[in-house]
Amino acid sequence: MPTFSAPDGTELAYHVRGEGEPLVVLPGGPMRASVYLGDLGGLAAHRRLVLLDLRGTGDSAEPADPATYRCDRLVDDVEALRAELGLERMDLLGHSAGGALATLYATRFPERVARLALITCNPWAVGLTPSPEDRLAAGRLRKAEPWFEEAYPALEALFGGGQVTDEVFDRSAPFFYGRWDDRARAHAAGDVEQVNEEAAEVYGSPGAYDPPATGRALTRFTAPVLVLAGELDGGPTPDLARRHAALFPAAEPAVQPGGGHYPWLDDPEWFVRRVEGFFAARHSE
Repeated sequence: MPTFSAPDGTELAYHVRGEGEPLVVLPGGPMRASVYLGDLGGLAAHRRLVLLDLRGTGDSAEPADPATYRCDRLVDDVEALRAELGLERMDLLGHSAGGALATLYATRFPERVARLALITCNPWAVGLTPSPEDRLAAGRLRKAEPWFEEAYPALEALFGGGQVTDEVFDRSAPFFYGRWDDRARAHAAGDVEQVNEEAAEVYGSPGAYDPPATGRALTRFTAPVLVLAGELDGGPTPDLARRHAALFPAAEPAVQPGGGHYPWLDDPEWFVRRVEGFFAARHSE
């Protein structure tokens, strides 16, 4: 397991899966260890995935200053990883909350990003946030599922202002997956122990985002961008992802049919074909 030092001396770890051209991957959560990403549905068969454990998660050390868990302050860690890998420019992928970090990195270091993929990204960095009704409306798309009647009240509690408990999180889990099968159940079971809750509270705390400034910077970010949403996901919904993509000069939105928040689990072949095709296009430019 390779490690390197962040600018403030915190020892950070990353995990490498696969061979070929490197693809730096930033996990979501926020502040969830990168292990949940697996090999991104088999993408490691095409790319060398470099999966960063953000500070205080997975195999990375906790920082001396907990304020450095804030999303904008993590940008320096991503830049330190790029330098550690010796990449002049890198392909970058951010999942969920990690998409906000990837976006902030791209605006601060645009010359270092060759291509950017934002996978079911919560676009907090640009001031777009899924509304509770977005979440619930997406949930109602699943009303034909055998688990819906039991799970929907938990989703209402989670996003409708009810009391949020561990049981609520567990019961609402099916809505985050396009297919609630054994693989999804096993994946969901790892959620709690993989997240640094203290760090998650700081990640989006006041000062983390400046949407007007980020929006202006994105108009000058000319690298190709893929904004991928799951058809059944509520955060972001496909419509919100399209609005997010419209903020970039060279972005293409994509919606994975039947996909949830972890689309590489729902249809690995579709996901890998779409994402690898996007990054492979770099070599034909």
